Amino acid sequence: MVTSPPLKIFLVDDELYCLNLYAQYLNNLGYTRIQYFDKSIECLDQLRLRPDIIFLDYYIDNRNGIDILMKIKRFDPKIPVVFISGQEDIDIAVKALKYGALDYLTKENLDEARIKACVDKVLKIRGMLLKNSKRKKIKKILSGVSPLSAIFYLQKLLSKV
Repeated sequence: MVTSPPLKIFLVDDELYCLNLYAQYLNNLGYTRIQYFDKSIECLDQLRLRPDIIFLDYYIDNRNGIDILMKIKRFDPKIPVVFISGQEDIDIAVKALKYGALDYLTKENLDEARIKACVDKVLKIRGMLLKNSKRKKIKKILSGVSPLSAIFYLQKLLSKV
């Protein structure tokens, strides 16, 4: 089995077959911290657990996923949400992306490679945000010091790498 970074993943779909299939794809990729929800309200109630990514069925509980996406984004706009839908409607996909979805996948074309691509995208974004955060910290630390002190501090930092 592949060793993957520990991510907390929420799978939300009212079809048990789909939940099991997505979980199998993720398990094959080495991800095991997966929580399953067959009702959107259950997922929303557990957002405090801070998932790293949510795979969300577009039509669940006889509602469209945009309402659920907006509630997730109100809770934490940084939680990546990937729609998985049986709807191959470009207008729905555009609307989902407009409201903050990371991606929109159709069930008909879904496979392990597409799931992996979404997870990889999340990991890449996290890495970029972490690098940017470190850069900002260093700038803030160095903003009030003399150039000689800044050079000393940077040398000390680089010697630890």
